[in-house]
Amino acid sequence: MNTPPLTGEAHREVGPVSPEESGQRLDVWLARRAPDISRARWQEWIKNGRVTLNGLTRKPNHPVSVGDSARVVIPPPEASPLTAEAIALDIIHEDRDILVVNKPAGLVVHPAPGHASGTLVNALLFHCRDLEGIGGEKRPGIVHRLDRETSGVLVVAKRESALMQLARQFKDRTTTKEYLAVVWGVPNPPTGAIKAAIGRDPVHRKKMSVRAAHGRPAVSHYRVYEKLNGAALLEVRIETGRTHQIRVHLAHIKHPVIGDSVYGRKRPPDPGVPAKRHMLHAWKLRIRHPTTGEDMLLEAPVPPDFQDVVAYLKTPA
Repeated sequence: MNTPPLTGEAHREVGPVSPEESGQRLDVWLARRAPDISRARWQEWIKNGRVTLNGLTRKPNHPVSVGDSARVVIPPPEASPLTAEAIALDIIHEDRDILVVNKPAGLVVHPAPGHASGTLVNALLFHCRDLEGIGGEKRPGIVHRLDRETSGVLVVAKRESALMQLARQFKDRTTTKEYLAVVWGVPNPPTGAIKAAIGRDPVHRKKMSVRAAHGRPAVSHYRVYEKLNGAALLEVRIETGRTHQIRVHLAHIKHPVIGDSVYGRKRPPDPGVPAKRHMLHAWKLRIRHPTTGEDMLLEAPVPPDFQDVVAYLKTPA
């Protein structure tokens, strides 16, 4: 079925029900026929009377029969309560479905207590004039996040269907996420896999730890990209996306990320290193385009402050 974009109030016809689909719940059938809309949204619209089956309103669990057709009145997306702000963005790629940015260090991704403005979402609301609505609200869909101090590639959905498809890729671990990290010391062996569950630290609840009683499985693969003076530049590929995963894992193997004030060393071997934040950069991200299925390798250039730290650590002592 061809599904028009959700731009303003519109009507959509779905059906008729095929013999193979007969007996399915109304909400399930609609979600399968129009996967660009979540089942939760279909349930909401059914309960609000926006969906009729053969001209009659039904409950979400009503079984459909052969030949049934549905009609839905799609509401326009509501304006976001957040403020659009003219914050500069380093855009790597943009089309109707997604926007990919090279997030600078220091930029918070989403508004939260203490960061009500000046975030990536505020910037996207200003930049993206063609948002079609996420969850009934005119806002960008945040698929994954980066820590405030972590720089690098980050993909955002501009349509609900794109958000759902990308979220499925991240959940199914079909994406490839590669980072660059500058750490103290040189790991031995030079390549390896860190497999240690991560959860809330049992003592410091704002930190994550491999000592958590009920941690979630986490796997990080590292490779020494370049040896430096008393340090190393690592390429890290993660299978999972736990909070602070790379920083926790590298600290766990006694090679903390340089500049990490939370998981790093209190007294660094070289206090002269010009690291104003933790040296972690989301370098490459491989995804399938949510609409075309095209394989996309997205790469974020290494920022100047990261290059400065590497250059400093290359200088003979």
